[in-house]
Amino acid sequence: METSHRHTPLSELRARCEKLKQHLQQNDIPGALILQNADLFYFSGTAQQANLYIPAQGKPLLMVRKDFERARAESALERVVSFSSPKEIPGILHDYGISTPQKLGMELDVVPANLYFTYARLFKKSEITDISTQIRMIRAVKSAHEIQKIREAAAFSDQLAAAVPGFLHEGIPEVELAGRIEAEARRLGHQGIVRMRMWGAELFYGHVMAGSAAAVPSYLASPTGGAGMSPAVAQGASMRRVRRHEPVLVDMVFAADGYNSDHARIYALGDLPDGLIDAHNAMRSIQEAIKKAARPGAAAGDLFDLALDMAAEHGLADYFMGTGEQRIQFVGHGIGLELDEFPFLAKGQKMPLEPGMIIALEPKVIIPDRGVVGIENTHVVTENGLEQLGTFREDIVRV
Repeated sequence: METSHRHTPLSELRARCEKLKQHLQQNDIPGALILQNADLFYFSGTAQQANLYIPAQGKPLLMVRKDFERARAESALERVVSFSSPKEIPGILHDYGISTPQKLGMELDVVPANLYFTYARLFKKSEITDISTQIRMIRAVKSAHEIQKIREAAAFSDQLAAAVPGFLHEGIPEVELAGRIEAEARRLGHQGIVRMRMWGAELFYGHVMAGSAAAVPSYLASPTGGAGMSPAVAQGASMRRVRRHEPVLVDMVFAADGYNSDHARIYALGDLPDGLIDAHNAMRSIQEAIKKAARPGAAAGDLFDLALDMAAEHGLADYFMGTGEQRIQFVGHGIGLELDEFPFLAKGQKMPLEPGMIIALEPKVIIPDRGVVGIENTHVVTENGLEQLGTFREDIVRV
């Protein structure tokens, strides 16, 4: 069967499953049932409607509801079977010699309550336990295969950023500018879906906003919000028209082959006031300091503290990552198949960095009635600090 997707190599899938199996063995959990799309793709190579059972001992079993033929074509796993109802799952496991587990691991951070109760009824003799944190820890450290995918996405981010001046002109509505940039992203191969794990979190490609509209706060766990098109969306681009001498934020996620690159640059029609230029350069300085400090073993929260201290030294503490009591208390986040992965460079976070983690670092200043300046790039943690994957110019791009 022809599909538009490339295989994740079997060796890659086996290595990922082995990491989860080690956790299961260490915690006396006989097996895990994976349901969520991003986790399904990570462990099986397909996001078709399926249940993946990973035993503590033995081979994974992918049970597919829709579409079986496509899942079988996309997944390199050896055991792929079809089913039509969750009621069949215990019997299918039995047919493959898998007894009902005393403990069953599931992704309880994302599984809806009704679905949880369905599986609790199906596995009456099993204690369902949450393994979502361990799954996210496994996914936080990327393989060479994943890092290459994110490098490719970052290269597309650079191409997209380079195309923006061709779309930007005085009087263009934010939403029209966003639409032209989004169309270019699709032309380059953007997959169209940006996955987020946090419940209620939504994003459409990213944020394209100008001047004071970019400084409008929203519910989203992001330093930027935007007026959006209506209260039903309450974030992102609006009908406001771009003006001269104001910062234009283009903060876009490029998603390709499942993997994301997060990338932000500032543009302007003509010059900007010196204060905004100084604030932008301060954010670039914070980025460089964190890149050097973010070595393996560094605590994620310490890097946020470093950024906050530097913002205060530049006189920008009141505007760093937002304004008021609800400002965002992070300066970066993990990224991969989802936009909000471990680690979070956030206040109080103790998680140590490890080689192979991917971090979107985004120091920004949000000044009410004036706009947003700052930078965002996707990086990989190395022994020498953060290796930046995007290369497009970081100064304010004057058009």
